[in-house]
Amino acid sequence: MTNPNDDYQPTRRELLRPAEYVGGAVIAALFVGGVALFATRDLVLAAIGAGGVFIVVLMVLALIAMTFKPDADERAEIDGTPGPTDAAGDGRADDDALGTDRPEGPTGH
Repeated sequence: MTNPNDDYQPTRRELLRPAEYVGGAVIAALFVGGVALFATRDLVLAAIGAGGVFIVVLMVLALIAMTFKPDADERAEIDGTPGPTDAAGDGRADDDALGTDRPEGPTGH
């Protein structure tokens, strides 16, 4: 559950994620509606097709979004505890936990 005293501020990306799903569904609906309108010259048929595609695409995008599991850092953020890459508890990943202290490139055998 969420803590009512928590001053967590979602990022801009988290706030706009639902708008991305709706925007994608609108684009698909406009495309199908436009194609149906140009092909049949029937406004009602184009509107029905656009509405149907909007609902189907929105539902598919929402179901696909629900299939992603949160990683350890996201789960720790949900629980309110420091994650495995956030040993200091300051919300930033530590370089050692990410493995950035290793040299890049082939090591040679």
